[in-house]
Amino acid sequence: MTPNHFIAYFSMEIALEPDIPTYSGGLGVLAGDTIRSAADLKVPLVAFSLLHRKGYFYQHLDPQGNQTEEPVVWAVNDFLTEMESRAQVVIEGREVLLRAWKYEVKGVSGFVVPVYLVDTDLPENSDWDRRLTDHLYGGDDWYRLCQEIVLGIGGVRLLRALGYRQVNRFHMNEGHAAFLTIELLNEEVEKNGKSVIGQKEIEAVREKCIFTTHTPVPAGHDQFPLELVEKMTDNLQYVMDHQDMFAVDVQQHIFQYKGDFVRMPELAPQGVRLNMTYLALNLSNYVNGVAKKHGEVSRLMFADYPIDAITNGVHAATWTTEPMQVLFDRHIPGWREDNFSLRYVLNIPAAELWDTHQKAKQELLSYVNHQTNAGMDKDVLTLGFARRVATYKRADLLFSDLERLRRLAREVGPLQLIYAGKAHPRDTHGKDLIRRIFQAGQALSPDIKVAYLANYDTWLGRLLTGGVDVWLNTPQPPNEASGTSGMKAAMNGVPSLSSLDGWWLEGCIENFTGWSIGSPVVHGTERHDCAEDADCLYTKLEKIIVPRYYQDREGFLQAMYGAIAINGAFFNTQRMVQQYVVKAYL
Repeated sequence: MTPNHFIAYFSMEIALEPDIPTYSGGLGVLAGDTIRSAADLKVPLVAFSLLHRKGYFYQHLDPQGNQTEEPVVWAVNDFLTEMESRAQVVIEGREVLLRAWKYEVKGVSGFVVPVYLVDTDLPENSDWDRRLTDHLYGGDDWYRLCQEIVLGIGGVRLLRALGYRQVNRFHMNEGHAAFLTIELLNEEVEKNGKSVIGQKEIEAVREKCIFTTHTPVPAGHDQFPLELVEKMTDNLQYVMDHQDMFAVDVQQHIFQYKGDFVRMPELAPQGVRLNMTYLALNLSNYVNGVAKKHGEVSRLMFADYPIDAITNGVHAATWTTEPMQVLFDRHIPGWREDNFSLRYVLNIPAAELWDTHQKAKQELLSYVNHQTNAGMDKDVLTLGFARRVATYKRADLLFSDLERLRRLAREVGPLQLIYAGKAHPRDTHGKDLIRRIFQAGQALSPDIKVAYLANYDTWLGRLLTGGVDVWLNTPQPPNEASGTSGMKAAMNGVPSLSSLDGWWLEGCIENFTGWSIGSPVVHGTERHDCAEDADCLYTKLEKIIVPRYYQDREGFLQAMYGAIAINGAFFNTQRMVQQYVVKAYL
């Protein structure tokens, strides 16, 4: 690769900085960290996403834990530069004009990766079309389908309008961007002077495309009714001509395979839906899951496709707290350029590591007390949990037995708990989960202090993952693709107490990088009873973690050292991007 040959990276959401609300959670955070490490490594990458003028949402929580939402208000011009180039897509026969806003990500040596956010809010468009790029994951199927056409097809057209002609690879971060393959097919047909798509064009597009899938749950893959897709046929000729490659029967939830194609017997027209994952799978040369276990699960879900695995990471400098950065700068110069050198944390005196963590903890608790009046104490073992609120993540597992938890804090050692996370506006179960955490906190008071922080974002994420003493993560196996919150904690010497799923299957060395909850589960089995995991969680706290924190400082520090030296040095996007370069980009 040379500066004249680029990697085009497409993602529905990208976390660029806390004040730019163009992300909702892990997918966007991963995209932002990927871009930052590409800049650090001088990888010639250019990224595309949507502008999301109204963001995901601004979260309000009342004293009972009821979540309400409102659009995010932010000044686009304060952060981004409007580009003069324009492009168009056709939606339901209408020409929709597109523009791009530029944000520059600078690496440690000054190398720049440009990020372009696509926007339809132009006076030439109808009022309806001007709103198409406003809301991240908002609206109905029609709105989402329009957004994915704007991102995939419109993004490629803007890429060309901006002067990027020599693009070696197109990397789709999840299936939202899969329509870019359609535009690449259109380009190949035009280049070859044809009127129809043939195998030559298909193979040429496959050679260019890379697809990263992020979900082990079939329902998590975007699907659209074909009768809705048919309204977009000006752009989607290839899909309509090859429906059998991408259609699934959503009513039966069954996949059947024949060669490279996906077919279903006796399909009723109303039961056929366009599956964006299959569109990406069929037109990609390299496909990967985001952890070793997730790669295995994906190969079971999509049995006729070769699917590799590249385990996620986090951008080390972004997620390391200021006190910890100062410590690393003093003892491990060059750690930003070489994240693997974090293993040398083992040479840092224990007193310095402990004191540095206490500074980060005090900063977190000062914020928590100011926001919630919780009255949290720096000398008390503090557990943190912050993720997008979805039921499979079991944020309330710790509250399965309130009396046992209360007795633990009273007899073994005091605890305090900090939570954060947003539920999707239409996820009633997720909102119920937040309310249950509020109720549990009220029931545990005053024996255990519980705080729930509103508007979880990347700024608060770093404060939390760097300031708590133990990071709690309780997804129900095997539903976790990877997860990265525990990786951020590890960068700051915070060990995890986590279910054995996703990345933690690779990162857990019992008592050295943290502690496990339960046991791994084979994909396809169900775990309706969480009692066994809850018992394991309580037992680890009672017998190991709480006594070690209060009575065996050296033993607890061992886990802090291990978190940085083993997990921080490996589970970073510097290593991850290097793997993409070798396995996919080259």
